[in-house]
Amino acid sequence: MYLADTNIFLEVLLEQDKADDVQSFLQNIDLSTIYITDLSLHSIGIILYRLKNFALFNSFLEDIIVDGAGILSLPSEDLKTLDLTAQKFNLDFDDVYQYAVATKYELQLISFDKDFDQTDIRRKEPIEVVH
Repeated sequence: MYLADTNIFLEVLLEQDKADDVQSFLQNIDLSTIYITDLSLHSIGIILYRLKNFALFNSFLEDIIVDGAGILSLPSEDLKTLDLTAQKFNLDFDDVYQYAVATKYELQLISFDKDFDQTDIRRKEPIEVVH
């Protein structure tokens, strides 16, 4: 089971350098084993709406969320302790939120963000999962 960080989906949506790696990951892994946080979903919405790309956001919802990826969030009691983890690993809010969800639900974090390399969980890039 995987938690895909925001940057994984943005890589494809914004047609960035590693979009092919992400496409391969999404095509070769059962979507029902992939999760996204509510924060990631909303962040992707904010970015795509800022770019006035409403149709792309709706397509993302249809292709990823409706077709099987789960959405996870943290209960309020877990939000209260994010500051301790953020300070421990020097993470900003979005990274500590992803970290907390990955550890709480025991998911493999899929991310291009090297900030996670200073934590006690090992992130993987999409290409590492496929091969």
